[in-house]
Amino acid sequence: MRKTILSLALLTMTAGTVLVGCKDASKEENEAKENVQEAKEDLNDAKVELSDARRAATEEEWKAFKDSTNAAISLNEKRIADMKADLKKTGKTIDSEYQKKIVELEMKNKEIKSKLEMYKNDANSDWQSFKKEYNRDMEDLGESLKNFTVKN
Repeated sequence: MRKTILSLALLTMTAGTVLVGCKDASKEENEAKENVQEAKEDLNDAKVELSDARRAATEEEWKAFKDSTNAAISLNEKRIADMKADLKKTGKTIDSEYQKKIVELEMKNKEIKSKLEMYKNDANSDWQSFKKEYNRDMEDLGESLKNFTVKN
């Protein structure tokens, strides 16, 4: 009799454990799917907010960059005009060589100015590479203007 009561108790305990342990899996599955969907929506919202923040920062940076480079381009144009005026005053035989160099510098300056005007500040453009290339071109032109009259 002891064996029967013990086996019956063990069987009841096992059955109770199995019944209590088995919840409705579809309910948990639905909750998990809802949580995943909410997480995806939150991620998309965060991406949009980040994009807006980047765009706003880039807009401000672009405006400051454009203002400073327009000032540098104007300064280069003035320096080139001064060189042309000095060239007209000198009347040397090497004027044709200087004239060619001045025209080259003027063309470089116009090319840099057109790059700035043609650049579209939008999400598809690579701002960092444009800025790096533009600054390198401006430095090269500045060095050329500085070293214009220096002979190696």
